[in-house]
Amino acid sequence: MLEDLQYNFELALAASRKLGSLSGVQINALLLRLADAAEASANEILAENQKDLDQMDPSDPKFDRLKLTKSRIEAIAADIRNVAALPSPLGRILTQNTLPNGLNIKKISVPFGVIGIIYEARPNVTFDVFSLCIKSGNAVVLKGGSDADYSNRAIVSLIKNVLKDCAVDENALVLLPPSREATTALLHARGYVDLIIPRGSQALIDYVRENARIPVIETGAGICHTYFDREGDLEIGRKVVHNAKTRRVSVCNALDCLVLHRERIGDLPELVGLMSGHQVEIYADPDAFAALTGKYPAHLLQPAVPASYGTEFLDYKMAVKTVSSLEEALDHIATFSSKHSEAIVTTCRETADQFLRDVDAAAVYLNASTAFTDGGQFGLGAEIGISTQKLHARGPMALQEITTYKWIVEGEGQVRE
Repeated sequence: MLEDLQYNFELALAASRKLGSLSGVQINALLLRLADAAEASANEILAENQKDLDQMDPSDPKFDRLKLTKSRIEAIAADIRNVAALPSPLGRILTQNTLPNGLNIKKISVPFGVIGIIYEARPNVTFDVFSLCIKSGNAVVLKGGSDADYSNRAIVSLIKNVLKDCAVDENALVLLPPSREATTALLHARGYVDLIIPRGSQALIDYVRENARIPVIETGAGICHTYFDREGDLEIGRKVVHNAKTRRVSVCNALDCLVLHRERIGDLPELVGLMSGHQVEIYADPDAFAALTGKYPAHLLQPAVPASYGTEFLDYKMAVKTVSSLEEALDHIATFSSKHSEAIVTTCRETADQFLRDVDAAAVYLNASTAFTDGGQFGLGAEIGISTQKLHARGPMALQEITTYKWIVEGEGQVRE
């Protein structure tokens, strides 16, 4: 088993060395062909996806992430075409300088080489990751979860057929078995894999960070807050909070906690009123609970407990915390944030500026929904994940974030004394 896994890593490494010979025209043609093939094979992909869905409880928060539909496959194909239309991230001159001794020094963007992705029940990631990696000259090793194994194998088979048709080494994409042994092998694949990116729950990210022997970029976990300020516009707040919570609850940019200035407690029933139509369960602190009693469905209203805060619900659930000042709101967010996406609703420019400056997160919003933290929405094409750390990449990771750089030094016989 371990020998087979190492052989896969060797194949991916060898394939990565060949990708540099592909022109931008070849890569874009491959991506456009893949987009067409994804749409043409939608029925076959959906049949395999249904096998995965049949094994998962529909009430599981991961069910929506796992589910593919024709419209979602069409959106995936559109994202692939968007990536094809983007400029190549490779060969960009980042800095250039000529030294007094005549040496010309350039810093240029290059691929990492082989990128390993560990992810859970999100088969769309298989398409997204491949398109970004091939566009940026990287081979990719995928380790999906057992929940999406039928879907992932169908998608990888499709991609490999496109690679072969385009005369590109099919080992530029490797799918590992959905086993713990494969995860361990990937995390220990020093010399073969240059970077690991986990996408999934906080537990998965923690496991990868604690056990990897190669560099890791953390992505995924999103504990997101929206602070409705004393000077917040109620109509803006209603729309922003409702969209951030209910647009799609299973994604990492969904709202988990509404932080409310105490002077606006009387507006809370109207602020969250739209949510009852989606059966959103609210975990409210004492002041918020009192304000909502009799004005929000009783079966959807629960007292908050300590675990209500700092939880990524990924479900139709939300916490409410009342505060007496901006400073208290900032303290609450700093304590419980995963540094993904945070928002404020206010008409006060001074308050907004302080919030935007002081909140430590990859994306900070003023009078807008956190649902926009997404590579496509940021104009980056598809994304490989949302980085919640500060080293190398932060926020939506797209083409530029999955390249590194090297120095090119050109001379005419210079030697160092």
